[in-house]
Amino acid sequence: MAVTTRTLGRSGIEVSALGMGCWAIGGPWAEGSRPLGWGAVDDDESVRAVRRALDLGVTLFDTADTYGAGHGERILGRALAGRRDAAVIATKWGYTFDEAARQATGEDASPGYLRRAVVDSLRRLDTDRIDLYQLHLGDLPLPRAEALIGTLEDLVADGLVRAYGWSTDRADRVAAFAQVARGATAVQHGLSVLRDAPAMLAVCDKHDLAGVARGPLGMGLLTGKYTTDSTLPRDDVRGTAPNWLEWFRSGRPAPEWLRRVAAVRGALTADGRTLAQGALGWIWARSGRSVPIPGARTVAQVEENAAALHRGPLAPDHFAEVERQLAALRTAALRDADRPHWSMAPVPAARP
Repeated sequence: MAVTTRTLGRSGIEVSALGMGCWAIGGPWAEGSRPLGWGAVDDDESVRAVRRALDLGVTLFDTADTYGAGHGERILGRALAGRRDAAVIATKWGYTFDEAARQATGEDASPGYLRRAVVDSLRRLDTDRIDLYQLHLGDLPLPRAEALIGTLEDLVADGLVRAYGWSTDRADRVAAFAQVARGATAVQHGLSVLRDAPAMLAVCDKHDLAGVARGPLGMGLLTGKYTTDSTLPRDDVRGTAPNWLEWFRSGRPAPEWLRRVAAVRGALTADGRTLAQGALGWIWARSGRSVPIPGARTVAQVEENAAALHRGPLAPDHFAEVERQLAALRTAALRDADRPHWSMAPVPAARP
């Protein structure tokens, strides 16, 4: 059964049930010598991909000012020229960067920086308003996040921002933030068939928030294109795999996650979907509030993802089979040989 639209939480903004993540189209950028982008990108193809997504009914485009050190917002603005009113733009702020050097330089959670950041994003996006403005600092202490609410409400009153939210995996902080932030309408958090988020989904239900699901394809693992022999290039963030990125290690897919992909592949593709389409269908079956935002940088990737809209949520029996296959893997300890090099699973809040 097809699923085409969902409501963006308390805002009432209608969006496509599928969004497009725009991290990759930002192109190369780095923190020192460590890459934070997905390697070289063809800007013209990125523009074609965004426009093709619009043609296929995708209306939500999620980016951040820091992607490509501003370049990602510029490319999205270019792609939406003449079609701005057909799109819902979500962007983020909080990390600082040097546009000319394409370098990440730190973070700034002050109200003053928030005001400067929104003006800069509006300029790069070539628009007069941001539909969903998201705090990008996932580990920011709650009092510091709450100190930004007054400024955010002023931006809403001024018409520069329609609604706002937080990109974080801290369900307790989101719950407390939503109680006092009238304009808070969404939380962007990790969610995929490989990594469920029951606590966050419960917060979304309780506080009428949309869940913008990042990483719905496990940064590519759920496309089926990677094996134990795959190696990611060094200019790709997955090729260096910082600690907050759990799917890859030393430029290779983490074997414990590849085993989970293998375990669910049959159930996700049983009705003729591709693996990626099945993973998106799992999210829609899991939550009526979640809008997955798989990343894409080519027309072909957009077309495969958008085709999932017509198939809709996984059928109940297929969803149940996925859960059955994952039950043992979710509760069993990882084998020592497969354990990540950190002592406990990190909360991937620092990036993207």
